[in-house]
Amino acid sequence: MPKGRVQDEAIALFARAGVDLAPIQDGSRRLVFELPAAELRILVVRDADVPTYVEHGAADLGISGRDVLEERGSDLYEPLDLGIGKCRLSVAEPLDPPARAVDDEGRGAHLRYCTKFPNLTRRHLEASGIVADVIKLYGSVELGPLTGLCDRIVDLVSSGETLRQHRLREVETILEVTSRLVVNRAAWKVRRKPIDALLARLGGVV
Repeated sequence: MPKGRVQDEAIALFARAGVDLAPIQDGSRRLVFELPAAELRILVVRDADVPTYVEHGAADLGISGRDVLEERGSDLYEPLDLGIGKCRLSVAEPLDPPARAVDDEGRGAHLRYCTKFPNLTRRHLEASGIVADVIKLYGSVELGPLTGLCDRIVDLVSSGETLRQHRLREVETILEVTSRLVVNRAAWKVRRKPIDALLARLGGVV
């Protein structure tokens, strides 16, 4: 289970399906929760780590965003789009001055993009025929254009308020993002019956 906003939405979704995960929001710093009533053991991890735990068998199931899954290229089953954690992966640039698409001689300008999603960004640029440098950041990518580190950013956008506060505007959307239930391939075979039962309950309320 990822931390943050997606966790809140997931708990509400599971509750509608008759599965009580509320105990994991007890205000403690615990990372492992035994929920015998739900017949579940919950690991609370960073969203970017969810596919790793599931792919390597430390967890049977996980909730992960499409952005993380496509960035990593994880070898997992994705049987159900939960429809939560909705946002979009977008390209954004400064309002003043905007990044130049061409140089002074009319040729394609060589731009720099800052992002937490270098693989998705490179694939998008290649598909668009754009030659650019991609710089990976782990923190607030909005600082990139403000400091001259890059011309554009690729980041997740929900309301767009963070972009507005840093005088950035969306140029285009690369990917519409929601969170999916992902399943370890071995667990899908060994524990198919309880996994199918949970999928059926969640599928009924998505």
